[in-house]
Parts: sequence; C-alpha cells; structure tokens
Amino acid sequence: MTIVAQPSARDLGVISFTAHAVVFADVDHAWIRERLRPGDLSAPLGPPFLQELAALTGRAAGSHDLLAAATPLPGPAPLPLEELRDSGHPRVERARRYRDDVRVWTAPGGLLTVGRGVGGRWEVAVEVKPGHRGRGLGRSLAAAARHLAPGPVWAQVAPGNAASVRAFLAAGYFPVGAEVLLSPEL
Repeated sequence: MTIVAQPSARDLGVISFTAHAVVFADVDHAWIRERLRPGDLSAPLGPPFLQELAALTGRAAGSHDLLAAATPLPGPAPLPLEELRDSGHPRVERARRYRDDVRVWTAPGGLLTVGRGVGGRWEVAVEVKPGHRGRGLGRSLAAAARHLAPGPVWAQVAPGNAASVRAFLAAGYFPVGAEVLLSPEL
C-alpha cells in the first residue's frame, strides 16, 4: 500500500491495482495504517475502511468503479461529433463535479465528455440514449475519446453496467484496477 497526499482538494480516494493500493487522502498516515492490516489487499476498498475514511473527512464514498485506460489514437474520431459549448445535461454536470477542463460532444443518440480528473489524468464518460443502445454507439463514443484526448485516457465504469464495460473493452481500453472516490456530501 502507498499513501500519498491528495492531488487536489477535490480528489480523495483509493485506487487498487493487482496486489497494490494507493490511498490519496490528506489524513494522518498512521491513522490509515492502523485500520489496514498488512497483507489484506482488499481492505483499502472495503466498506469498513471507506466508511471510516468518509466519516473522518466529512465525505461520502462513491461507487466502486472499474478503472480502465487507453492510449490516444491519431486522426479524427470514428464518427461525426458536434462539440457543445454549454450544456446542462446531467452527465455533463456530473463530469464537471469530478473533472476540470470538461469538453462535451454529441452524436445522434449519444454524449461524450472528456476532462481532467484525479491527478490531472484525462477521463472520459459516455452516455447512450435508450433508443440507440445495442448498436455500437457506446463503443464508438469511447473510441472517439481516444482521438480527442491529448494523452492516455481513463474511464471509471460501474462493473454492474456490463454494456458499458463491453463498450470500453471493445474500444481498446484495458482494465488496470478499481477506484472509489470520496466526495463532499451534497
């Protein structure tokens, strides 16, 4: 386990990789180590630790997400996109709570956001309207992010959202771990 300072006041949480976890929180390292037994690789993402960390920091633990990454691709996106300068769409508002420099594009039946998240990494989120699902639009939007982000792009995907997991994997993203972010309670 590695404990590091929060990369920003907004970003606090745990990222877990194979046999390694990173806790990024501005709390006493001894407090963290007292609650996590050496060798218990699942404990940093376990409910008991996350609940205590949330209580200590006055935050709420978010969902456990699959963390996937992909390298950028050259050339234009694989589908026509229209960039939006202003949007009150719920997916966009959520992206702005977790990311800086958010840009938004639409395609018929879908929405794509790319912005800077934890530690300044480029992060993507997509949404496909119900009547457009099952036709590859999610995969195309996830692939488009690889053409739009200037560096490696990361996605946090709820593991229970099997369609989204399949779309990101099909678009060339590879699983690297799991993540839980703790956010100020709204």
